[in-house]
Amino acid sequence: MKTGQNRQGTQNKPTLYGFHAVREAWLNPERTVINLYVTDQSRKGFEATLQEAKNKGLRRPAPTIIDKNQIDRMLPRDAVHQGLALAANPLPETGVDDFVISAGNRARTVLIMLDQVTDPHNVGAILRSACAFGASGMVLQRMHAPALEGVLAKTACGAVEHVPVAYETNLSRAIETLKDGGFFVIGLDEHDKNSIGKINFPEKTLLVLGSEGEGIRRLVKENCDVVACLPTHGPIHSLNVSNAAAVALFAATK
Repeated sequence: MKTGQNRQGTQNKPTLYGFHAVREAWLNPERTVINLYVTDQSRKGFEATLQEAKNKGLRRPAPTIIDKNQIDRMLPRDAVHQGLALAANPLPETGVDDFVISAGNRARTVLIMLDQVTDPHNVGAILRSACAFGASGMVLQRMHAPALEGVLAKTACGAVEHVPVAYETNLSRAIETLKDGGFFVIGLDEHDKNSIGKINFPEKTLLVLGSEGEGIRRLVKENCDVVACLPTHGPIHSLNVSNAAAVALFAATK
């Protein structure tokens, strides 16, 4: 009995919060939704989304109306939830093999790989940019990357539901698999002299970015086809990794 209660409590614990993250998950047919916790005030602003899901024939539970303080206690401290929190199962897992297969059905495919980028705000912001610029997927290292929930999903503003993310144990092997599938691999390094603006992007491109400070690790960099920089001209030469990713994605998808 006690075990069952604990399991139920875990299932009902919200992992997504904030209007955009919750809205996109609620409307994603790939998501199994367990419960929606919403304040009475926020329910009014979410009514159109509830109706949209109903019109699409999505099976969704009736929302649970609770007050803001109750949602506060469910979530990490200082979580900006906007009166909305969602308990849902994780999305189905994907892998780089799936990216190779899906690329065969597209005229152009751009993927982005993050090597030991662990801050959920940065990963979420990059995922949002990837979605905005039409990237087809993201690759993260399983051991070091944050989960697709919480502040990452909030920062991504719903992009978690639209950009598939593959968690891979070995990024060098993942690169080899993608190269075998026809991908051209571009590593970003602020110290390199080769400008990304001089690259002719092929139909299948993988962009690789490393953590701030450390950059891309040596073995990962050695597996790239080319290494390039984002040329800067101001007194501050470096960009935050999420900003660098946005610029690189724009260059690769324009």
